Amino acid sequence: MVGEPLNLNEFQELARQALPKMYYDFYAGGAEDQYTLEENMEAFRRIMIRPRILVDVSRIDLSTNVLGYNISAPILIAPTALHKLAHPEGEVVTARAAAACKTIMALSFTSSCTLEEVASSCNAVRFFQIYVYKRRDLSALLVQRAERNGYKALVLTADSPRVGRKEADIKNKMTLPKLKNTERFLSLEASSDIEWLSTITNMPILIKGLLTREDAIKAVKVGVAGIVVSNHGGRQLDYAPATITVLEEIGRPVIYGLAAKGEYGVRQVIQMLKDELELTMALSGCPSVKDITRRHVRTQRETLHSML
Repeated sequence: MVGEPLNLNEFQELARQALPKMYYDFYAGGAEDQYTLEENMEAFRRIMIRPRILVDVSRIDLSTNVLGYNISAPILIAPTALHKLAHPEGEVVTARAAAACKTIMALSFTSSCTLEEVASSCNAVRFFQIYVYKRRDLSALLVQRAERNGYKALVLTADSPRVGRKEADIKNKMTLPKLKNTERFLSLEASSDIEWLSTITNMPILIKGLLTREDAIKAVKVGVAGIVVSNHGGRQLDYAPATITVLEEIGRPVIYGLAAKGEYGVRQVIQMLKDELELTMALSGCPSVKDITRRHVRTQRETLHSML
């Protein structure tokens, strides 16, 4: 590939060229038949944008607020595992890029850098993604470390009672390196885990991995500060719906930038997403994030209904 990448697909190709096949497949692959992985992309192609005109879009404001923290755009870095497979400095580099782009990174429980290493890399707002151990004293130690190092929220992942079956990793005989923030076995009781976490920390708790209205209602009842709609990037349960399709019912690009060009690549990826969003908002008649509404999109189902 000649010249600078112009879109995220080109960044993905640069990452494929830069990484050993085993590592690229680990990042890019999904569970089982990879239906959900593919549907995560296809579902977006079935949603059309309904642009509004006669709106002043001379100034576009992408900024928004998450848990009281101002960020430059509604683009955050989701928890993703083992960044050192993509770059020698791992999550430290990603954290610096997030800070430079004035957004929030959620450090993965399965990171290849410690909470302390990432916290000392730069001054920024960051969250920590956590699973809860059956031995809660071990989880309590992790929460205390996150608090001591200035993390602002916990993101409890609740969709992984077991690890999804990824055939590419099996074929490649993928052996994961030792993780820095993990040991022992995980709890499988998300509701009680949330209630317990709220007794040991003042940090707000987000729950990640919900795909249904019923679970969203249950999560609110047990006191979460927010919900992250997620199917784990198609890496856990295959044939689960794409997240974009369930929003009404209720991270890969960063890794590709990291593998291709390190910190500069992560910054490029985030800026690319911001530029695309800014242009789309301008062409859709949305001067600010708060102006974006459900009426600005049209799904394939709505298109078919209008033809009947």
